[in-house]
Amino acid sequence: DNFSLSAGEEGAMKILLVRPRPHKETIGLQHVMICEPLELEYLAGNIPAELSDQVETVIYDMILEKDSFENILLREKPELVAFTGYITHVGTIRKMAESVKKLLPLAMTAVGGVHAEVVTDDFISPYIDLVFGWNGVKGFNYAVKNLLEGRTVGEIKEGLKSMNSDPYDLRLPPPDRSLVSRYRQKYYYMFHNPCALIKTSFGCPYNCSFCFCKEITRGSFYKRPIEEVVEEIATIPEREIYIVDDDFLYDEERLYRFIGLLRENRIDKRFLVYGRADFISSHPQLMEELFSVGLRAVIVGIESVRSEDLKDYRKGTTREINEECIRTLKKIGIELYATLIIPMDFSAADFRELSGWLVSQGMTFVNLQPLTPLPGTEIFTEYEGKLIIKREDHHLWDMAHVALKPDKMSIREFYYQILKAYWRVIMRPGNMIRLLKTYGFRENFKMLVGSQRVSLQYFGKIMRGI
Repeated sequence: DNFSLSAGEEGAMKILLVRPRPHKETIGLQHVMICEPLELEYLAGNIPAELSDQVETVIYDMILEKDSFENILLREKPELVAFTGYITHVGTIRKMAESVKKLLPLAMTAVGGVHAEVVTDDFISPYIDLVFGWNGVKGFNYAVKNLLEGRTVGEIKEGLKSMNSDPYDLRLPPPDRSLVSRYRQKYYYMFHNPCALIKTSFGCPYNCSFCFCKEITRGSFYKRPIEEVVEEIATIPEREIYIVDDDFLYDEERLYRFIGLLRENRIDKRFLVYGRADFISSHPQLMEELFSVGLRAVIVGIESVRSEDLKDYRKGTTREINEECIRTLKKIGIELYATLIIPMDFSAADFRELSGWLVSQGMTFVNLQPLTPLPGTEIFTEYEGKLIIKREDHHLWDMAHVALKPDKMSIREFYYQILKAYWRVIMRPGNMIRLLKTYGFRENFKMLVGSQRVSLQYFGKIMRGI
């Protein structure tokens, strides 16, 4: 904690921003989607103007990067290396930080991202100097400024602690997307290809018991001015845009203003957003208006077909609301990506009922997640004593691994039932024909290859029974 940097004295301080590649055991959506590292682009785009001539910032996306991390370190020789990641990246980031310290002993290491903001202690390591536990962009800028002024790690840590009660900073300059220009054509989400990201709000206004999102902003919900959002959208070259708000379909007045501004500025984009079933089912006219300005797909937390589950999750919806949501989107022509939580008391009959219901509703895309009490969520302490994966095996906390013991079948059988439900819903002939007609052979082949990789991961779990 006693060393310091004064990089500004001998030229610009090199800052390396890194997104790690997921662990090979992580069952991840990276096989069917790779999105741009927006949080790193925000860091790069928000370095204060008075510091910009004193730093040189580069971004490396190790999901797509061909060179090794060690070669990158030796070539770039950064004085600050900052990582971003989810819970599944914790172990990987620790090892990468260790590599930094071994190859470049004087370099400082830092970690941010949503998991670091909620479960900061997971990144305690002798190889990690700083963890941005709140207001990551503001904390990062504070660290850079103080590094340039020669402050020690200990002094910077104390300063970051004093910022933990600061208001959440929303008025941010736009992200610097140019730093990932060499990767941009490879960023996609399912059939949205190539795809850019934008964030228009932070946190979630609801209170689902299993939710990690509301913990990031300590239960508060912040919205960016919609005029500023549309100005940013106008600068994005990609036509496909994924709005990564935890809930974009929330404020009716704001959404109508969004529609008006897109029309007024003649912006022609295609949008993918998150939304709730109750909002969609109760606002069919608004959904039609959104479709008219480019809304093409919505990710909806259907969560369950059982009323008791929805009550337990404090979801605030019902099976009937979910079905009305599905009908509304189907009538308009908006694609639905449904996510569902699989409770541990599911029997084989429950799996058959669920997959049968999904087929009867004409569902095309589903994500079936075993109930996972993520560390940092409200339900974690309730289930902590029942976990069957180790808390420190971070790469397994992907909401696809079985984290709790099934009540009515073996772990092996539970994985098999999940995989069978996937195949029954997604691979049915009518569904495949519709996908081919809608998206063409090339995109479907890409998705098929990705889904087969996920299937192979599940087969491995079935064979090993873990």
